[in-house]
Amino acid sequence: MIKKTSSAKRLFVLDTNVLMHDPTALFHFDEHDIFLPMVVLEELDHGKKGLSEVSQNVRQVSRFLDELMLQIEDPDDISKGIPLPSVGLNNETSPPRGRLFFQTTQVAENLPKELPGSKADNDILGIAISLQQEKTDTTVILVSKDINLRIKASVLGINAEDYFNDKVLDDVDLLYLGATELAADFWDDLNRLESWTEDGRTFYEIDGDVVKDWYPNQLIYSPGDTNSIEAVVRSVTDTTANIELIHDYRKESHAVWGVSARNREQNFALNLLMDPEVDFVSLLGQAGTGKTLLTLAAALTQTIEHKRYSEIIMTRVTIPVGEDIGFLPGTEEEKMSPWMGALMDNLEVLNKTDTSEGEWGRQATNDLLKNRIKVRSLNFMRGRTFLNRFLIIDEAQNLTSKQMKTLITRSGPGTKVVCLGNIAQIDTPYLSETTSGLTYVVDRFKEWEHSGHITLLRGERSRLADFASEHL
Repeated sequence: MIKKTSSAKRLFVLDTNVLMHDPTALFHFDEHDIFLPMVVLEELDHGKKGLSEVSQNVRQVSRFLDELMLQIEDPDDISKGIPLPSVGLNNETSPPRGRLFFQTTQVAENLPKELPGSKADNDILGIAISLQQEKTDTTVILVSKDINLRIKASVLGINAEDYFNDKVLDDVDLLYLGATELAADFWDDLNRLESWTEDGRTFYEIDGDVVKDWYPNQLIYSPGDTNSIEAVVRSVTDTTANIELIHDYRKESHAVWGVSARNREQNFALNLLMDPEVDFVSLLGQAGTGKTLLTLAAALTQTIEHKRYSEIIMTRVTIPVGEDIGFLPGTEEEKMSPWMGALMDNLEVLNKTDTSEGEWGRQATNDLLKNRIKVRSLNFMRGRTFLNRFLIIDEAQNLTSKQMKTLITRSGPGTKVVCLGNIAQIDTPYLSETTSGLTYVVDRFKEWEHSGHITLLRGERSRLADFASEHL
């Protein structure tokens, strides 16, 4: 529980993991002051080496601090605090900014005997207590991504908060679902309705107040026997929208690489995956909802049969669920193969859908599929450009917003990017459902006319898997 106070002036003590997580955190505290303990600078120095994103963030923090130190002409001015710049704002009209303070003196021992100062976290706690005692007119707040440190701080009477600037949404329940059910009286409340056909496709133009809450490529449906409809929003303004009736991939005659949709959300997903005008698709859903299978089926159909893409590229973040198995020998593709069990499992299912060619035919098809699907590591994506590729990012919930931006910006002309994940299964430290890179792109792309999103709700793996998901 955070200690309440009426003081408006605040001093934020930053933990190392906040800067490792977001190097721009120095500039996100508005008019309030920031305090950096010396132990934080020591930990930043220890973490600067390496090629990981954390090491890159640490080096960026060091560059920011170096630029701020250039403002100091007299070393004695450091104790007065370094003015923080107004990033991205007009300095003439922007509100006053806070100052950055460094620890310049030795702090008295204020911790209980159970918390010796030899540990970095306990040093930070001791500094926060000293600042509280010294600055009685200021609210001292410890900001950390470490839950245990925040708990210890609260026990000692220190105000402690998580770092929320990277939070995409206040609540994950507010995340865009990609599909909406029409009200029962939807057709009666419209101001105008027109329909026409074009190249075998049926379109409607709708005029009504309800469309102001719609997004491009949002799926809409009206269940029931009468006036039932499943359509996609092609364009939308404040009062009007153009919608198109979608294909029904639940029929065997419309199967994609032998795979038919088993429910409404899967049908919506296949419509987005097969649409050449949709360059970015995100699919959310728990295990067994068919994310990978549907995506691979659509990718193979458009790559091998339609020749729309030259090859399929699949990648994912390599975070183990249990203990790490250590370094792996071989090429990049061989190193990634243990992480691509989902790919192999789904390819086996897709290759068995056609039984007319016999065992030799299936083997030849399997070799062809593996030839057109490339497995790539995230570590070597920076600087690459993919032309006419079908890029699949699996387990995208474990990526940060920065990593997601790096991957999506690799796409060149003719490339389609599909992000798959389950935000309820995040394995990356300091990431949550509201700060995941997958949540970030779903929220940021929802208004773009060439993107689409669907949350798959029903598992179709097996009755055992469905029961386990619901009851375990």
